[in-house]
Formats: sequence, structure tokens, C-alpha cells
Amino acid sequence: MSYGLSVKTLLEREVKLQPPEGFDLSRVEGERREPRQFDSTYYDTDDRRLARVGVALRRRVENGGGVWQLKLPQGADRLEIELKGGETAPGRAVGLLVGLTRRRPLEPVACLRTRRQTVAVHRNGSVLAEVVLDGVSVLDGERVSGAFDELEIELVEGTEDDLRGLEQLLRGAGARDAAGSSKLARVLGLEPERAAKPAAGASPAEVLRAAVRAQLAELLVHDPGTRLGADPEDLHQLRVSTRRLRAFLRAARPLVERDWAEGLRTELGWLGSELGPVRDLDVLLEHLRAESHSLEPAESRTFRPILRALDDQRKRHRSELLRGLESDRYLALLDRLETGEPPLLETETTLHAIWHREFRLLRRAMKALGPDPADGALHAARIRVKRARYAAELARPALGKRAAQFVEAAKELQDVLGAHQDAVVAEQVLRERLADAPDAAFAVGRLVERERQRRLEARRTYRGAWKRLEQRGRALTE
Repeated sequence: MSYGLSVKTLLEREVKLQPPEGFDLSRVEGERREPRQFDSTYYDTDDRRLARVGVALRRRVENGGGVWQLKLPQGADRLEIELKGGETAPGRAVGLLVGLTRRRPLEPVACLRTRRQTVAVHRNGSVLAEVVLDGVSVLDGERVSGAFDELEIELVEGTEDDLRGLEQLLRGAGARDAAGSSKLARVLGLEPERAAKPAAGASPAEVLRAAVRAQLAELLVHDPGTRLGADPEDLHQLRVSTRRLRAFLRAARPLVERDWAEGLRTELGWLGSELGPVRDLDVLLEHLRAESHSLEPAESRTFRPILRALDDQRKRHRSELLRGLESDRYLALLDRLETGEPPLLETETTLHAIWHREFRLLRRAMKALGPDPADGALHAARIRVKRARYAAELARPALGKRAAQFVEAAKELQDVLGAHQDAVVAEQVLRERLADAPDAAFAVGRLVERERQRRLEARRTYRGAWKRLEQRGRALTE
């Protein structure tokens, strides 16, 4: 997939294993590929900022030709980006990593020589997966300073069940868990950092510190993908982490010095304002494209100029977002989250009390809605729901297992009220854009009617969702 880029990208789903001594790929039925040999030089900052978040940048040389490869975590998968370049890291790769490196220089940290054997596993003419046996030598100049073998299964056209079936086959032949999550992690002895959960009985301040570290980790993981723009989910998750951080700091105001917390919330609010317009248009465009596909062909054609105009608007907002992510202000915010310890106050406020205050404010807001609330009132109520939800996430160590039930019910109500707000915004945008595409009047009219139905459906169902959330909240106060 190219995603409109002048680079090659590939989404990888793989399992790494340690082969038993003397393992031979003849145990795997399939097509044997030609053996390969290549050298891979890995680059990172002097303090290993890329390795700490599971990102790898390397230059691979094979048969006299070199290519740069950047690997970014994507949940259980990894996105591999391949770029042309000489011995110096391509500017595009360096630019995607600015949020992680904070503009620190990249230097070689490991050089590996790999001798690779591959078997392609077929079924019904399709390649399900490739099973790879790598013999790896760790190079120190021209000297070999270490060696190990690695076994890898990489999905091609197969399913998760195919992947697990092959893994079971290899484990049955004696393979076991790999010694590291990647070759580089094994060589450096450095696994990607995972945000530690607060220990049992942790103080509210310790819980807050852990929550801030966890959300910073999420920001860093999704920063390169947001810059790349290949998957809208990266931008979505970056925005969610930004909002969650703001909500945590707001709810935890009794625990920390107010000016410190509000200053950080201001910067997070700025970041949210940079992310929001692009994300909102992602959601709107996805919805309107799907709706327009169900129109009559002639109607759909008249609607295309509106979609193009919205896409152009998104591109302008994305350019502004990228300037924001490249700014000193954004990097200073990341530094502040990374190195700044919250200045704590002496207080006996508990996490339960922090959550209960937000829940009490939510109940008051929902009660004030009345029988036929204005659209803006429902939008404000949704914000209250999110605050109560994030307060419950922060207070989970104190609230116990039932906190998860509250959070799930809050997500349900949040989704219903979010659909209502999305319908309100979509109708407004459709009416505004009609002036630029008068031929689309009939198509817009049909779509506006659908948005009104979506809005009415949300109004019919939100009270039931609120009732379930309120019940979960009451259970936490008993």
C-alpha cells in the first residue's frame, strides 16, 4: 500500500520464535525461496529513544544496493516504511521521528548480518504466510561479536488462525518464545518500555504519575503515524490521549499545584485544537462517503464536489497540524510531560472522592436537561460523561473491578451522544456546502433527512444509556 506516498509501505503481522538447535525448514511444507544475505545497520539516538518505544530505523544492504526501512508499532502489527537513500538517513524518515528524537542526532547502534532461508506456505493458490529462519551475526566492524538464530512467521494473505496454526506447528517441533521482541531488542538488551501500573495500595499521587506516564507513552507511539497520515487511527489515538491527559489533570486538581496543572492543561488544549479539525473531518468524510454510495448514481455524482471540497479543507488543516507537530512548542510539551514531576499538595483527597465529584456533576447536568434538551445541551452533557469516565479510569485502583462496568456504560452513552452531535454537525455542513454545489440540492436533501433521523434516534436512546450508567455509578457509591 502506498497511501499516496512516494515510499513503499507494508503492514506486518508476525510471530517471532527461538528455533531448537539444529532446526531445519524442511519440517515446514511449502515453496522454498532462494536464500538471502544482507547487512542491517540500525540507527537511534544516544539514549535509545526509538528502541524504548519499539520503533526501528535501519539501512539494509543486499547485493550491493541499499534501502532504508522504518518500522512503527501498530497495535499487534508493525508498519514497515521503505525509503530510498544513501548512507545518511532520509529526511522523510528523520522528520517522522522528530517527536521521539526531539531533534537529537541519529547514530549507528548495531550492525547485523543475516543469512535468511524462507519457505512460502500456500493454500489454494494463495501464499498464507512465510516462515523464515534467520542466522544472525552481530558485527563489530569486521569482527563477529555474537550470533543467534531466529524463527519468524509472517502473514501474507492468511488469517490470524493460519498464523496461530503455523506457530503451533513450530512449537510442536521444539520452538519456544524468542529471546527478544526483535533482533535489535535482543542485541541491545533493551525491550520497548511499557508503562507500569501503579502498585496495590499506591497513593493518589503515585496513581496520577503512572497515568501521565502511560498517556505520554501513547502520544509517542502514535506520533510518527500521525505525521505519516497512513492510518487515521493514529491521529484518533493521539487526540484521545491528549484529551485523557487533560481530563486526568483536571480531575486531580486537589492533588497537585494548580498553576502547574493548568499550565500543562493549556498546552494540551492547544495540541487538541491542532488535532481536532483534521480528526473531525476524517469522521465526517468517512460518514458522508458511505452515505453517498447509497444514493442513486446520478445523485452521487452531483455530491462529489462537496466531498472534494471537504477533502481540500482537511488537507489544509492537516498542513497546519503538521506545522504544529514540528514546532518547538509541541516538543517542549513532550519534554514537560517526560521530565516534569507533578508538584504535589498535602491533601487527604482520595481517588474515590475525585471520581465521585465528577459523577455528581454529571448527574446534575443530566437532570437539568429536561424533556426536550437543546442540541448544545446534549453536547455539553457528553463532555460531562467523558470527564466522569476519565475520572473513573484514573480512580480505577480505588474503585475496583466495578469501575470497568462504569467505564463501559460511559462509553455507550458517549457514543450515543456523539452520534447526535455528529448528525447535528453533518446537517450544518451539508447546508453550508450546498451553496458551492447547487446541482447537489436533491442529494443533499436526502442526506439531511438521514442526519435528522440519526439525530432523532440518538434522542430516543440516550436516556436508556444514561439510566444504565447511573446504575453503575450508584453501585460505586455504595
